[in-house]
Amino acid sequence: MGNAEPPPYQVVASDLRRRLAEGEWEVGAKLPSRAQLAQHYSVGPNVMQKAVERLIIEGLLDGRAGSGTYVTPPRERRRMIRSRHRERRGGSPFRADMAEIGSSGTWEASSEARTPAPESIARRLGIRPGDPTVRTTYEFLANGKPAQISTSWEPMAITGNTPILLPEMGPLAGKGVVERMRSIGIDIESWLELPRPARATEEQAALLGLSTGDLVLAIERTYYASDGRAVETADIVVPDRHWEVAYEFAVDRPSPPE
Repeated sequence: MGNAEPPPYQVVASDLRRRLAEGEWEVGAKLPSRAQLAQHYSVGPNVMQKAVERLIIEGLLDGRAGSGTYVTPPRERRRMIRSRHRERRGGSPFRADMAEIGSSGTWEASSEARTPAPESIARRLGIRPGDPTVRTTYEFLANGKPAQISTSWEPMAITGNTPILLPEMGPLAGKGVVERMRSIGIDIESWLELPRPARATEEQAALLGLSTGDLVLAIERTYYASDGRAVETADIVVPDRHWEVAYEFAVDRPSPPE
């Protein structure tokens, strides 16, 4: 997406989120009519309609037919648990995570092959800057609402000329990194995550239903094969407003005495 300007409806939606967050309208209050809001923002009715619909989808507003649009109560933060066992369930870890908390996990993805590895990504993957990778961007949804976004890189030296070149196409589409790599004879032995607090960029805010500058958790994740090679790395962004991330660790049982 680069430095392209966001669509007008995203600009309007972002400012409405800010006004809601600052308490301009109390919970249960009725917003001005969409015609009045459109006049305030100097946009057409279609742009205003799309902006309001986005906030309704995100759970910030409630549209009532024949009555108007109202401010909904703040949504409870949900817990996203990340643990070793999430990679042992087969299939998509995100879908399994959401199923455990009673939500439906889906996603949209777009891949680009032969993407030169940026220097920071090359360092994480143990390859040379500029080496070809498959770069995949994801938008993850819980019950149809934004839950997290991610950008993943896989070295084409590993997946090139295999059926799993594109993560979301082929016989193992959507099965997750561990299962896909296993299908080409690569066993993933470990994964490392480095979480850091961050502020949402304009692009991230638009995708996650936030305001620019809202708090997010940025997670740098890398998968390692049994031979020590890094086979995939990703930057994951989770909105702090809606989710808290918890890490679960198992305690190894002592070996029985001989």
